[in-house]
Parts: sequence; structure tokens; C-alpha cells
Amino acid sequence: MEPASPTLFQQLITQRGWRDPDVFLRRYQEAARELAALEGPRNLATATIERRQFVRWARGEIKGQPRKEARRILAHLFRPVGVDRLFVPPGAASPAAGRRHGGEPALGCKEYDGDDMAEDVVMAAANESADFAVKVDGSNVGPATLDQLEADIRRMMLTYPHRPVGPLFTEVRRLRNRAFELIEGRQPPHHTVDLYLAAGTLCGVLANASFDLGRYEAADTQARTAFLCGEAAGHNGLRAWVRGLQALIAYWDGRPQDAVRLADAGAHFVPERGTAAIRLAAIKARAHGQLRQTTDALAALLTADRLRDRPRSEDDLPGGMMAFPLEKQLFYVSSAHLWLGGGQNLAEAERAAAEAVRGFEAAAPGQRRLGEMSLARLDLATARLGRGDLEGAAVQVHEVMVVNSRRGTESVRKRLAQFARRLAGHPGARSPMAVGLQAALAAHQEGFFLELPPGDAA
Repeated sequence: MEPASPTLFQQLITQRGWRDPDVFLRRYQEAARELAALEGPRNLATATIERRQFVRWARGEIKGQPRKEARRILAHLFRPVGVDRLFVPPGAASPAAGRRHGGEPALGCKEYDGDDMAEDVVMAAANESADFAVKVDGSNVGPATLDQLEADIRRMMLTYPHRPVGPLFTEVRRLRNRAFELIEGRQPPHHTVDLYLAAGTLCGVLANASFDLGRYEAADTQARTAFLCGEAAGHNGLRAWVRGLQALIAYWDGRPQDAVRLADAGAHFVPERGTAAIRLAAIKARAHGQLRQTTDALAALLTADRLRDRPRSEDDLPGGMMAFPLEKQLFYVSSAHLWLGGGQNLAEAERAAAEAVRGFEAAAPGQRRLGEMSLARLDLATARLGRGDLEGAAVQVHEVMVVNSRRGTESVRKRLAQFARRLAGHPGARSPMAVGLQAALAAHQEGFFLELPPGDAA
């Protein structure tokens, strides 16, 4: 008798390094607490499972589906994968997922297939309604169309930092195409300006997503289009933000001089309001740090601080991923000091990174900026490793690997690789803790992959 095919649950816990019962139970209990805080009831926060139950799941010995409470927690832990798909081989149709009572196909039987990253059925239905609203407006663009477009953009801005990048890419691309189509129609000039701003913002999101997926060339192309839309709209906030993104791409691509140049170019556009100018100064500081230009790096950090202290209105861009909160500025401070090196800079990097992590953790679980929090943790781990605190560094790195297995980005992958190289050259590299951490990092990097949407990423 041939062995049964592994279930999707078995594959996922292997990819994420959760095959150890204690590790999985800890993640399960964390998911239960998050779910209790987000949706309730409160007593869900204490939910757990028996070790033997996990062993049965891990061996593929489950019959049917887990109980209702466990299904909710598993759905939250493995989102966006549906629970009905967890305990069958990948690609197989689950009887529970395939049919409801009476034989009617279940909601989302096809749409929740994580292999093709299609939009889920709920968002597909919402988009169909939005398309209909465009026709009801009676003209190419009307108030209802613009209101819906703005609402969709704001939702994406708010959810981007904690959603897997691949599936979101498809949704943003569709909305950008809708904005392009509307621009090509006929509408009053003031609506054309609004549409250019919307299209530029969406191209900016796609640029950021392409960057997170490690596609720097595609990211540059998207950013150039976003900037042109900002020019057409006459919007300094968008132009400054896009120049900042281009500078950030250059920084991560190992071109710090280009990053400084692009940050300076962005500074010529004084944003109507918001944090784009602070972000530009902070990016410039990191680039000068990478160039080991201490005076310029510290001057840029001071500029960012002065800009933060000025009274200002909230972002006129949609906020969310395009905002530059204090905790993000703090981890840019830590990165700049790590590049500069030396005992004093190391201490300052550790202080700023620790404060940044606390700031990110203070957000509600469903609103945390996961990629940025991971980068701040890696700054903190690097600073602690530099002063010999291997245990403190390991705690942060393990947290990063858990998050990156669920929402991977190229920047975090690069930083993990940098940390691994530092660890290999550390005086304590042969200690049991260091050897174990190196093995965990190697396994994580070997299993790491970035989900790309079908078709051209540009």
C-alpha cells in the first residue's frame, strides 16, 4: 500500500519550522489570543490543543475536520489558506470545501485556492458591484465612482503591511487598470486630476510590492509611472513619496550614492502635508551611513527629527503603508548607526531599534507593520550580537523567521542573510546556541520563496 500524500498542513508546518509540538502550540496559542482580541469571544484567548492532537494532525491521521473553535484558530493562523484545504493533499478538493448541505458548491471552493493566488470570492463580488456603480453614475466618472476608488485605495493602504504581498498584488493591479481606463474616458478636468492621483498612488503600491517581491527592475518601472502621474496631478506629496521609494530601492540594491541623489531630488517637492519629507531625510541618512559618511548621516537624522517636530496635518495621501510613523523613523536611525559602526553607534542603534520594536508591537495584532517590525528586530539583533548578547539576538531572529515564513519580503530575506554572515564570523560562532541558530537560518533561507502573481510583475 502506497503512503498517503502529505497534507497541506504537513507541508506548511515544515516550511515554517513548526514541526516541533512546543513551537506549534506556542504559535497556535498566539493566534488564539490575536483572534480573541480581534473578533472575540474573550475566552478564546485561553484556547489550546493537546500535544497528541497536534501529532495526529502532523501525521495526517485526522478524519473529517477539527472542532469549530480549532477551525477558527487554524484559519487565522494559516490565513489566507482555507481550513478545508489544510488536511488534504495540496490541489485536492476537500469534500467539506466542495459542497454544502444539499450538494450546492460551497462559497469560495475555487477562489480560495492559494496555489493560484486568485482574489477571494468576497472581494470578487465587491469588485463586480463597484464596476456596476461606474455604469450607474451615468458618465465616465462621477462622485460614486471616485468615492469607491478612494475607499478601495484606503483599504489597501491599511491592510498592505500585514497581508501576504502576492495575493494583494493581483487586487491592486486590477484597481490600477480600472483607474487607467477611467483616465482614458471623458470627465471634468478636476476629476482627471483625482484619477491621476489615484492611478499614481496605485502604481506606487505596485512599485512597493514589486520591491518586496525582489523585482527591483519592475519596481523602478512602476515608480517612474507613479511619478509621472504625480506630475500630471501636480501633487507634491506623491512626487516626494515616489522619489523616496526610488531612493529606497537604490539603497537596497547597493547603490547608496543613487539613493542620496534621489532623496535630494525628492526634497525639492515640499509635500502639502504629511510625512513624506521626514521619510526622505531618514532614507538619506541610511544611504550616507552605508557610505560611511558620518557627518552627512547624522545631519540627515537631525533634519528628520526637526521635520518630525514641526506641526503638520495628517497625510493627504491615503496613509497606511504610505505613512512614515515614528517607530519606522526609529529603525531607520538604528540602521544608519549600524552602518557607521563603533561602540557609541552600536549602543545608539540598539536603543533606537528596541524603541522601534516596542512601537510596532503596540499596534493591534491586525494592524502591525510586519515587514518593518521584522527589519527593526534584525537591527536590534545585530546590535546585540555586536556587544556579545547572542541569546538576546537569537530571540529577535527567531521571531523574524516566524513572521517571514507567513509574509516574506526580499528586504527581510537579505537582512537575515546579512545576519547569518555576521554570526558565522562572530567569536561565539561555535557555541551550541550559535550553531543551532545558524542551522535554523540556513533551513529558513533554503525554504524561503516569494510568491509572484501570474503574468508580468510590471
